[in-house]
Amino acid sequence: MSLLSIDRELARNSYYAATAPRMESFPALNDAVTADVAIVGSGLAGLSAAIELAEHGLSVVLLEAGQVGGGASGRNGGQALAGLACDQATIEAQLGLDEAKRIWVMSLEAIQLIRRRSEQFGIDCEWQSGYLSLATNARKARELQAGVEAMAQKYGFQQRWIAGNELPDWISSPRFAAGCFDGESGHLHPLKYCLGLSQAAKNLGVRIFEHSAVTKLVHGQQVRLSTAQGSVRAGQVLLAGNVYLQEIAPDLAPTLCQRIMPVGTYIACTEPLDAARLKALIPSRAAVCDTNFALDYFRPTADQRLLYGGRVSYSTATPRDLKQSMQQRLLATFPQLQGVSMDYAWGGFVDISMNRAPDFGRLGPNANVYYLQGFSGHGLALTGLAGRVVAEAMQGDAGRFDCFAKLRHRPFPGGKLMRTPALVLGMAYYRLRDMF
Repeated sequence: MSLLSIDRELARNSYYAATAPRMESFPALNDAVTADVAIVGSGLAGLSAAIELAEHGLSVVLLEAGQVGGGASGRNGGQALAGLACDQATIEAQLGLDEAKRIWVMSLEAIQLIRRRSEQFGIDCEWQSGYLSLATNARKARELQAGVEAMAQKYGFQQRWIAGNELPDWISSPRFAAGCFDGESGHLHPLKYCLGLSQAAKNLGVRIFEHSAVTKLVHGQQVRLSTAQGSVRAGQVLLAGNVYLQEIAPDLAPTLCQRIMPVGTYIACTEPLDAARLKALIPSRAAVCDTNFALDYFRPTADQRLLYGGRVSYSTATPRDLKQSMQQRLLATFPQLQGVSMDYAWGGFVDISMNRAPDFGRLGPNANVYYLQGFSGHGLALTGLAGRVVAEAMQGDAGRFDCFAKLRHRPFPGGKLMRTPALVLGMAYYRLRDMF
């Protein structure tokens, strides 16, 4: 079964889709059009870039193979966190401390951008501040505390350390040994936010076309993009389709496809809980994540449910009995929820890079085709910032974009046939490490 077929099947029972009905659909492209900029992909990165460009007076066409927000942008865990999927040491090793600090500051800007756009465009995305990072044993607690101290010393980023004896004030779970609290990060309803951005983009004059997969790209001073029934000519192009480009149009940028891999992620959501019961589980109502490599993450929703994610598939095979398996993970964290049913269970694919750092850059002889990929499951906030910095680059100020573009990336080993089995084997090693 193809990646897109699996993806559509996984999306059928999404809590987000059930609670954010689409008020409008966009037409398919069936004509030849021109624009200053063409964007491929209507997730948060593509929409963010479209808004930035339109606000500065450029004409923008946005092409989406499916529906707006139909990929990871519209059905992720809803956690908008500072930083990148990789730790800051990875960035420091490649770029040095000064550039790593610059990227860190931009990641904080990414969170503020969500708040500003929600207010500016009247998007009720259910924002809730607060993020708890929790260690599952004493060794990991020591590592987490060392990381908290390093972030305060090097980056001036203050988090509240939570010793083991203080944990009951923050979370009602036997799983954790210690943790920290970040008041800058938070969580939201990602599909409501994504759909709100699409309306904002439309109101700014962006032409959005759904069900318009790009099948061909011809480089030149004017780049030509072809779909099944139409075409776009644009002076600049942004590819923001992530893992879906591999399947829909792998020839657009074959070297890019080698540098990311699709990873299946899975989430479930409980039935509504009594408000007092839910508050007793997480008194701060913060987003929560453990520090394992194969991590669990969860958060309360605005309608008093608990949303819980934690299973991943590096082979793209969907776990059996998804609701039941997610419920078992939930009960390992909150055994007091025995008997609580799961109303929803869904999943989808995210794009990971080898070093978990984002992969931004340019393609083509004219360097006028830009790309954004490799958010590695940590993109809810960062995608918005990525859209902003690529828009800056397209308008002649590439300093912040090039800061990310200097990060080096390698293709996954094993070639087309063996790289997925190699990744599965490698992740098995990290799962074993998580147990100790």
